[in-house]
Amino acid sequence: MELIFKHQLGLVCVMLLLPALCNSQDYFTDSRATYYGSPDCYGNPRGACGFGEYGKTVNDGSVAGVSRLWRNGSGCGACYQVRCKIPQYCDETGAYVVVTDYGEGDRTDFIMSPRGYSRLGRNTVASVELFKYGVVDIEYKRVPCRYLGYNIVFKVHEYSKFPDYFAVVILYVAGTYDVAAVEMWQEYYKQWTPMRRAFGAVFDFAYPPRGEIKLRFQVRGSAGLYWVQSKNDIPSDWKAGAAYDTLVQLN
Repeated sequence: MELIFKHQLGLVCVMLLLPALCNSQDYFTDSRATYYGSPDCYGNPRGACGFGEYGKTVNDGSVAGVSRLWRNGSGCGACYQVRCKIPQYCDETGAYVVVTDYGEGDRTDFIMSPRGYSRLGRNTVASVELFKYGVVDIEYKRVPCRYLGYNIVFKVHEYSKFPDYFAVVILYVAGTYDVAAVEMWQEYYKQWTPMRRAFGAVFDFAYPPRGEIKLRFQVRGSAGLYWVQSKNDIPSDWKAGAAYDTLVQLN
């Protein structure tokens, strides 16, 4: 269940016949990036998005914490192309990272996992030199996330306590969409009820209705705001930590 990114992005665009993949944002924004320490070079499963282990291993661990791109948690899961600007060391394609955390550095927009940061370099020797800098000038732009063979997933957050407290995080949202809101269907009242954004990408609800749980979520993209409803309800005996396929994916 890995996000598929390739250094040769242009070739991938041609092969997949998806020109929009290359043009989700036509310009780069100047900024700065650094990295955080990690003994295994992967991401942080305790990241502020609430992604858990997904936040450590998605995109082969090439992930980042962001500051102003955080957008009160709605920036969680966004994908970016990041290129550093030291010609003798930096790869012209750069790195592709997924936002899984919040972080502030020395006037930085990105605090990258060591694995992601190393991919800014054109080769191993260049990457070692970039680590010596600690903070580098970069340019970035948002690009679509791409998942191979996986639908959007509702993961019941580990903080959930059956049956009185339900929290969920939405994973594997492809494209350039932000999850803006989540609602739960209340059969007794015959209406959709907003869930609270507890933190990051985690939405919760105290005393959820008994029985199967029906959810829909609102996404923000180039076409504006619209609602997406899962084709698969969460079972009545849901468990904390379990993941449930929505049978839906966004283009």
